[in-house]
Amino acid sequence: MTRTLISQAQLRRGRSRFLYWSLLGVVVAGFTLVFLGPLYWMVTGALKSGQEIAQTPPTLWPHDPQLQNYADAWNNLDLAKLMFNTFYYAAGAVFFQLVFDTAAAYALSKLRPVFGNVILGLMLATLMIPAMVLIVPQYVTAIDLPIVHVNLLDSPWAIWLPLVANAFNIFLLKRFFDSIPEDLIAAAQVDGASPLRTLWSIILPMSRPILGVVSIFAVTAVWKDFLWPKLVMPSPETRTLSVGIYAFSGGTPQNVVIAASVIAAIPTVIIFLLFQRNIMSGLTTGSLKG
Repeated sequence: MTRTLISQAQLRRGRSRFLYWSLLGVVVAGFTLVFLGPLYWMVTGALKSGQEIAQTPPTLWPHDPQLQNYADAWNNLDLAKLMFNTFYYAAGAVFFQLVFDTAAAYALSKLRPVFGNVILGLMLATLMIPAMVLIVPQYVTAIDLPIVHVNLLDSPWAIWLPLVANAFNIFLLKRFFDSIPEDLIAAAQVDGASPLRTLWSIILPMSRPILGVVSIFAVTAVWKDFLWPKLVMPSPETRTLSVGIYAFSGGTPQNVVIAASVIAAIPTVIIFLLFQRNIMSGLTTGSLKG
């Protein structure tokens, strides 16, 4: 029997049962309103006219829904180009994070180099540094890459390189690799498999759930980022979706800008709905049964 804070006997009593379900209903309704309220306002606001969206008090539902706002947003803001740019940057971020973060986590987990725990501790310590503190040194590095002295502005490398060394993803991957039995690694070594072959043939096939989680994190990080792409992608041809919508918001009606925001949010919502089981299984899988 599952143990809870409230015993099953207490829940069966009339008054306790009523209080429990009433409190649960209020909490669930409150959280639902907090999370879905802004989404509802955004979707309905995209269907309103310019006068109605500026009306005080606001209307809960548009009097005359205008689907044309979405077509205007797609055409006037050139969302096709912005979405292609963002997908391109997200695909590169996924590729480089999977390659380098997986290699780093595998080395720390299974190869166990000298001072590996110290290196891991220093990497995790970077998570305590606020992201805003790193903006200036990262930008200085991007405009003049050390050693090679290359300007990375308006280059996808300006987005990909800062995302490669992700301490949180390396930690997630290392914890998952730690759960893989050492007997499998030893058996591969007995058969003459090199560390690279062991990674490719044993570790990676067993790590699909956590690799999916890392991929989703990489996509959402690129998709929702605003400040860094705005700094390193000043050209209109290289802008991301969020930066492009912001750039056009000055001379574009508010309802069209909100419609563009709805279109921009759709891919990430679809990704979450399709892969939510993979996200939970990848984050909760910590052991393997023999």
